[in-house]
Amino acid sequence: MNAIVGAVACVWLGMVLAISFLEAPLKFRAPGVTLALGLGIGRVVFAALNRVEVVLAAAILLAAALGPHPPEVVAAASIAIAALVAQLVLVRPALVRRSNQVLTGEQGPRSRAHHAYIGLEVGKVLALGALGWAALG
Repeated sequence: MNAIVGAVACVWLGMVLAISFLEAPLKFRAPGVTLALGLGIGRVVFAALNRVEVVLAAAILLAAALGPHPPEVVAAASIAIAALVAQLVLVRPALVRRSNQVLTGEQGPRSRAHHAYIGLEVGKVLALGALGWAALG
């Protein structure tokens, strides 16, 4: 079961790195991409990513339920899944509200929720890296 957990963690890690730390910031540098267009694309991409993340988290939970795992695997998995839950339940609704405001033309201060999401994303990346290492190492 550790091999399955490790493989799932590595796939999840790769997706988060590619989308959150590569695609997300780069799309705003592409010619012709306005803030509104970038936000619209980001909403679609992150909604899809989050759905896949939930499936991957469920796969890790299922594998964890099917066999004993070392404490470092359990801890890293718990941190990664807790970060995802915090993003989905606590932070993403605020980001959606803010992007709705921007998309309707409202001005206002930048949302601090974006910084919280990034912080949780960094924590999730570290936890997934540790999970992959512990499960496959």
